[in-house]
Amino acid sequence: MKQFRILLLTGVIAGIVLALYLKVIQLLTGNQAYILLFNFDYVPVIQDWEPQLLIGYLFHFLTCIASAVVLFYLLRFVHLEFRIWPYVLVYTVGGGILFSLTGLSDQPPAITDGAAWFYWTMAHAVFGLIVGSLIKHWK
Repeated sequence: MKQFRILLLTGVIAGIVLALYLKVIQLLTGNQAYILLFNFDYVPVIQDWEPQLLIGYLFHFLTCIASAVVLFYLLRFVHLEFRIWPYVLVYTVGGGILFSLTGLSDQPPAITDGAAWFYWTMAHAVFGLIVGSLIKHWK
């Protein structure tokens, strides 16, 4: 149970860092990759839930928490759960692929925005670094 609580906290902390990282990028460059973080208008059923801002934040943090928990337990099968590099690798590649979901939305960024893809992918690498580092530190 303690490990699960640590994973929940890890997901929240890493989710905050991910959001702040992309917000700073938005403020410094004007790039809109940050918007995709809270966008769920391509998800059936919940796309109509209100208030949209609150649902967007919940969607983001639940995704961060779930991904930290699930990846930890998947990595446990191959005894890599306390290594940092698998988290960085999975979240970097996964984030780069997930960027394509922006093509399902009318909101920015555009799927052809190479800078947004880069910022989004690097933000997910940082997310992986935070998740892996916290898990390793708290083991």
